[in-house]
Amino acid sequence: MRLAPSEIESLIAAARAACGNAYAPYSGFSVGAACLTGSGRIFSGANVENASYGLSNCAERSAVFNAIGAGERNIRAIAIYTPTHRPVSPCGACRQVISEFGEAIEIVACAEDGTIRRWTAAELLPERFQL
Repeated sequence: MRLAPSEIESLIAAARAACGNAYAPYSGFSVGAACLTGSGRIFSGANVENASYGLSNCAERSAVFNAIGAGERNIRAIAIYTPTHRPVSPCGACRQVISEFGEAIEIVACAEDGTIRRWTAAELLPERFQL
């Protein structure tokens, strides 16, 4: 189900706010994300880096994990905000985590100037790994 314009605006606003909480001292690349659940709740997350890079966590996974930790299982959409000149799509690990909860999840990426790109989880990760 496609998101209503007001839902997109709310998600992007939450992702933009979360970006301000990013901890990115190594890359300097701050990312904020927010996911909308079937119950209408929005959960946000920011990227958190670590000197041991493998221990870092992306904003998208932070937002999804926050929703799942709160008991939500139905994720409708996720927005990603980056203060860049073009929208940035999720990394491969985030694509797999997002698609775990549904191939129809809408992914909305937004850049600093308001430029938006949209995909479904299936479009970004066809033939996802699953048991």
